[in-house]
Amino acid sequence: MIKPYITGYCDRITVRPGESLRFMASAEGVEQAKVQIVRLLHGDEHPEGPGFQEREVDADCNGRVALSYQAVQAGSFVRVADSDGRLNPTGDFTLHAFVWPTTPNKGRQAIIAKYDDATTRGYALGLDDAGRLTFWAGDGRREAAVATTKPLRARLWYFVAATYEADSRRVTLYQTPVVNAYNSLLGPALRLDDDDRAAGELSVHPAAHDGDLLLAGYETADDNLGRRVTGLYNGKIDRCGVQAGAMEGAVLDDLSGGREPPRSGVLARWDTAAGYTADGIGDIVHDVGPHALHGIGVNRPVRAMTGYNWRGKDDCFRLAPEQYGGIYFNDDAIVDCRWRPAFSWTVPKGLASGVYAARLRGGGTEDHIVFFVRPAEPSAKVAMLMPTASYLAYANEHFVLDAPEVQAITGHTLMLTDYDYLLGTHPEWGRSTYDHHNDGQGVCYTSYRRPIMGLRPKHRMAATGVPWQFPADLSIVWWLEQSGHDYDVITDEDLHRDGLAAIEPYNVVINGTHSEYYSERMLDAHEEYLAHGGRVIYTGANGYYWVVGFRDDEPWCMEVRKLDSGSRAWQAAAGEHYLATTGEKSGIWRNRGRSPQKTVGVGFASEGMDESSAYRKLPDAEDPAVSWVLDGVDGEVFGDNGLALGGAAGLELDRYDLGLGTPPGAWLLAASEGHSDNYPHVSEEVMFNFPGLGGTQDFQVRADMVLFKTRNEGAVFATGSIAFGQALPWNMGDNDCARIMQNVVDAFAADDPLPGDG
Repeated sequence: MIKPYITGYCDRITVRPGESLRFMASAEGVEQAKVQIVRLLHGDEHPEGPGFQEREVDADCNGRVALSYQAVQAGSFVRVADSDGRLNPTGDFTLHAFVWPTTPNKGRQAIIAKYDDATTRGYALGLDDAGRLTFWAGDGRREAAVATTKPLRARLWYFVAATYEADSRRVTLYQTPVVNAYNSLLGPALRLDDDDRAAGELSVHPAAHDGDLLLAGYETADDNLGRRVTGLYNGKIDRCGVQAGAMEGAVLDDLSGGREPPRSGVLARWDTAAGYTADGIGDIVHDVGPHALHGIGVNRPVRAMTGYNWRGKDDCFRLAPEQYGGIYFNDDAIVDCRWRPAFSWTVPKGLASGVYAARLRGGGTEDHIVFFVRPAEPSAKVAMLMPTASYLAYANEHFVLDAPEVQAITGHTLMLTDYDYLLGTHPEWGRSTYDHHNDGQGVCYTSYRRPIMGLRPKHRMAATGVPWQFPADLSIVWWLEQSGHDYDVITDEDLHRDGLAAIEPYNVVINGTHSEYYSERMLDAHEEYLAHGGRVIYTGANGYYWVVGFRDDEPWCMEVRKLDSGSRAWQAAAGEHYLATTGEKSGIWRNRGRSPQKTVGVGFASEGMDESSAYRKLPDAEDPAVSWVLDGVDGEVFGDNGLALGGAAGLELDRYDLGLGTPPGAWLLAASEGHSDNYPHVSEEVMFNFPGLGGTQDFQVRADMVLFKTRNEGAVFATGSIAFGQALPWNMGDNDCARIMQNVVDAFAADDPLPGDG
């Protein structure tokens, strides 16, 4: 029996008063729910904090809404509209493609298919259950197939083709490896006895199929979606096409060597290397044939991937786009659930900026669909910048459930919640950028147009049992509510879209606990803001770390590629380090010359999740120019309590380092101490592994509290710890970390120069 649940998402994550939102919702075991707009004030239900807090909002959408189950079309593929039936040849024809399969024996998969499994009409070239190249066709009643005898190997490039002779219904299949020293798992020195030819007569003639042609899947009926794409292919497809006439073996040999097909017979030829620009490539797959039957990628097939002819010298598509025709498909990819709206709401003109949710209750269960309201016109001096790019990166992480080493990394037994079980039973809601697709490929795209379990106020990370990302950031929001300062909420999406204009009106911008993922626009805006006299409070750690990209017209979808160095859950393949979204190299910002120390004074030093520790004051804290920061903190040691594993310095730590760009005039006010060997020195700084890199022995494993000044009265205060933000509500805000935060916000928000400047 299914445990009742409600879940959903918004079509946009950040809005202003006067703008509208659509709420997509799905449920099982619940037919109706009560809707209530609420303002979220605190998420962590830890008994030593203020507990979960929300405030109901009078809104015209409050009431009851009907719910039903909504299915998802997972998997990436390319759809080619063919309303004129150009790809329903009545005579002989040939299908051809370069392929690099990753799970060849997982079940039937289509490479090129104009086929409807429900009506048994059309034709397809693909792989059968045993990974053998197969051509199959249906006449509207029956299906027939011809297959090779030698299965394709995973992660090797092949040229494959099928010819069909209409009069005899004869099918000839052709496969040959096209392996060079760079493009495949195995090298050309091996004797790969994978060449194969097969021929046979079909018992049926392919009937015309009125639907679309697909790359990497074929269509069938579905009770929930009406139509579903199934037979989804895992791996890459490079230049492919449909040709009139049954090609001879010599012509196919030429094609396998990279020559163009005879132009006189082209019905469609998709040049998967066409369309690259200096700024990346979109989802259009260009048909260079006579009918311009361009394809559209669904669920973001991955571009900027090496093709069958990659030679290894040029490691970026901008240098040799003709070698980057590989399009990577995954049978579990998702960037948009495409659910029907359950209800809509226009944000009232007078609604205050803040963190909000539509709370849905019914059938003994509830859900919060979160969104952020920025002000119609900025009026506060303080802005809370919600790190939504990082929320996307961690969205629906499965790695804590799938990887047994997680418990060794965190020092905790997994603590599963209903969110984890719900996600485990709905893999179609997609994975995080810390996960792998079903074929082992790292997940590089993530989206908020799907339910995200971590974007819930009460969510706790299974690996540690503490809130992470969004619910952790609500601890800072709670503190702001108590601080006496008016504040506005803005998001990474606003910062990326509007640049400096998004934050320029504010005296101070407060970051969240883990602002890890940053686009170039966001980073540029941050630095411009500081240069213009803005002030930043960086309450987290391991921030400004990964390079990400967004399309201007699709802010809900983010791309990242994990590579080279840094704490990463997967490694991008050789030649595939550049973002298809923007054309820039991904990886960590440090490897592109923009280390976090240059921006906020501290950078990633260690992560460890067994317990959090405390800070100890350092001599700089007594300097009259900055002694006001720790005013009211009486002891030498502070921050030894908090909602995140018992202290203010923990989870992930950032360190002051002049050699990496910490400004030479920065004050080092305090540093954490007492970390265990579960806190290792970060991998990007370890040239050779040797004993002594853990927290009990390596002095560089620590969180540093730093303040420095920039031009035009600007300044940065950094805490160097993810756990610091979750220490603010401990003991209802009566603690040393909260006092420090109050001191700094009071000073940074003021129009006057900072204390001690006189």
